[in-house]
Amino acid sequence: MVPVKERTPLPAVARRKTLEREPATPESGSFFHWRSVQLPALALLLTIIAAPSLLPKYSVTDPDIWLHLKVGDWVAEHRAVPYSGILSATVADRPWIAYSWFYELLLSLFHSWFHLMGVAVYGLLLTLAVASSVFWMTSRVSASFWRACLLATACCAAFLFNVLPRPVFFSMTLFALTLTLLLEARRTGNSRLLYWLPPLFVLWANVHIQFVYGLVAVGLFVTISILQTWAAAKAWVRDLLVPTPLPARTLFVVLAACVLATCIGPYSYHLYFVVFSYAASSFPFTYIHEFQALGFRNYTDFVQLLLTGFAFFVLGRRKQLDAFLLALLIVASVVGYRTQRDSWFACIPATACIAAWFDGTRRENRVTMTQRAGFAVALTLLILLYARTMDVNNQNLRFAIAGVYPVQAINYLREHPQKGPLYNTYDWGDFITWYMPEYPVAIDGRTDLYGDEIDMRFYRTENGDASYNDDPYLRQANVFLIPKQKPLSRLLASDSQFNLIYEDALAMVFVRR
Repeated sequence: MVPVKERTPLPAVARRKTLEREPATPESGSFFHWRSVQLPALALLLTIIAAPSLLPKYSVTDPDIWLHLKVGDWVAEHRAVPYSGILSATVADRPWIAYSWFYELLLSLFHSWFHLMGVAVYGLLLTLAVASSVFWMTSRVSASFWRACLLATACCAAFLFNVLPRPVFFSMTLFALTLTLLLEARRTGNSRLLYWLPPLFVLWANVHIQFVYGLVAVGLFVTISILQTWAAAKAWVRDLLVPTPLPARTLFVVLAACVLATCIGPYSYHLYFVVFSYAASSFPFTYIHEFQALGFRNYTDFVQLLLTGFAFFVLGRRKQLDAFLLALLIVASVVGYRTQRDSWFACIPATACIAAWFDGTRRENRVTMTQRAGFAVALTLLILLYARTMDVNNQNLRFAIAGVYPVQAINYLREHPQKGPLYNTYDWGDFITWYMPEYPVAIDGRTDLYGDEIDMRFYRTENGDASYNDDPYLRQANVFLIPKQKPLSRLLASDSQFNLIYEDALAMVFVRR
């Protein structure tokens, strides 16, 4: 018999190196690297972040949601997009672009399927999309599941509920995806990842006007990459900057394709006129709260400050300067601190900068289809449990609406019709457009449609301007639906020209004598 030769044990150092070369399995490593721990934790995290969007204060009491819903109904009914100021008695003939028409069409479909719960569920899905895209960005850039969870939570805490679920949630989601594709393409040198950007911009340009923020990011990426390539060829920067191993021709083609993609839609290049119109307007930035600068009275403002401050710090600590992220963070900070509703534009790049500082060589193993299905089931069950616990249903949503909007006053006008035209205030215009379409509104939330002059005239009148009798829109109206707490309601109540025909805790209805 031939004796079996015993295997000589490897030295400790060699054995360690061998183990390091072995590919990790989905359940390898420590307890915290097990997918059976990570995926339930992620489902719970997303539930905590997104499920509150089902509550009435985040869904059906948002004043902007009703005009979006009515425009979506109009698009679904007419199978076309509007080109004029539909639903308005004041500026019905003015040109107007419904730049969020696809968002509004989806909202109308959800409402037709599930009634008010459809509005809440649509907001929930948009909130989940934002949280998931931010998590995906941080996980890809930082290469760590738990760091990604912490960073995504901090990022969402800074901005996610400053603005309620609206078309801007599409911009948040698509911007995070765009930034992730840019950083992944640069890290891996795989320019094919950038081919996803043009289709993404086709969708973006038809759901929200802030696709221009995405173009700014892509434009900075392409410009800085080309400049770095040129400077490296001159041997001016050498190892001072983070390299961009992507061909300049491909980058330029991708940028041009993204710009052209934004023109694919019913409004084509006319969307850019809306951008210029908003940039030139002054009323929203002066009188609408969410358009004003951060006041640092909420904890979210301080979280944003910490995120952006730490992002600038870590960029300065790196051995190689990341010129793209630095330029993007500077531009985003200027915009994100200018208006509260654009806080996300500062927070998402700041979070990406911090995630890049933690970048490592280890990459998480891919999630199998079975694991994805299990994650989806767990997330759905947790959200359903939350909705049941908080008693979120159509009836309670209706009660919440009636506590904020003039439902009873409008019901009274339906039972006791009055000859128009209607005069209403800015705050209720969107809701009246949806709930009482038989009376075209005097004004609603479309500041781009009415313009600074008309917006300012209505603002002064509803706040008790002494010259309210000189308001041409007030003079031509015959029925007046006014919030009870507005100074205008007290003026009309004391004016012999007007007769009070209805009053409740929220609203007062007058007719001209």
